[in-house]
Amino acid sequence: MAKVISFSNHKGGVGKTTSTVSVGVALAKKLGKKVLLLDLDPQANLSQSLRVPPTEYTTYGALIGRYGLVPVNIEGSLFVVPSTLDLSGAEVELSSETGREFILRELIDPISSNYDFILIDTPPSLGLLTINAFAASDSVFIPLQAEYLALQGLAKLTEIIARIQKRLNKKLQLGGVFITQYDHRKLLNREVAETIEAHLGSKVLKTRIRDNVALAEAPSVHRDIFDYNPASNGAKDYFNLAKEILALYSKS
Repeated sequence: MAKVISFSNHKGGVGKTTSTVSVGVALAKKLGKKVLLLDLDPQANLSQSLRVPPTEYTTYGALIGRYGLVPVNIEGSLFVVPSTLDLSGAEVELSSETGREFILRELIDPISSNYDFILIDTPPSLGLLTINAFAASDSVFIPLQAEYLALQGLAKLTEIIARIQKRLNKKLQLGGVFITQYDHRKLLNREVAETIEAHLGSKVLKTRIRDNVALAEAPSVHRDIFDYNPASNGAKDYFNLAKEILALYSKS
């Protein structure tokens, strides 16, 4: 059965989609795993970043019951179920459904054994789509900027994860928090990173994603960071992050 991981932060601009794509690609291309990426964000940035070929089968259609999850093969052992702007209305459409929090879990179950990892890119909110992702996941990983306002958002998100664990998904764990857009030359970045580590201890991953322009450039040409600039700090950091996440599951 696949390990199901959500990448989540209700604060935008923290590198959530970049992290989902880059860790997924590293697991598939560099570490030999079969990986499925689920784009659960109505903005569809993950789908656009990887230039998923046109398909009528999206996460939106699956969630509203038109069909199951139909992955698109991107390359080798990497697969994607793309999103669409229509997904923005899914929360309203599903609000009256019985068991609405478990729809995604029920969609994942039949195909879980086909993959080593299923990574979910969640929307920048804590609504029904994110709750569905958490109810279907084994772990949540949180990308976090080293800024003071990010700490307040982290407290809220960990509270939601604990609530989902108690009420909807007892196996759900906080897999870890990792720092993005990090610049060791900035005193603020160093201080906030130290505060996060003091608060969460071993839940803070060792890998820090350095501020790197190549990570912003790669999606504009519809390429992952390893194809776009394999020598960049972004490629090196996300490869190390993928190895660190893989090691966490090897221990369990």
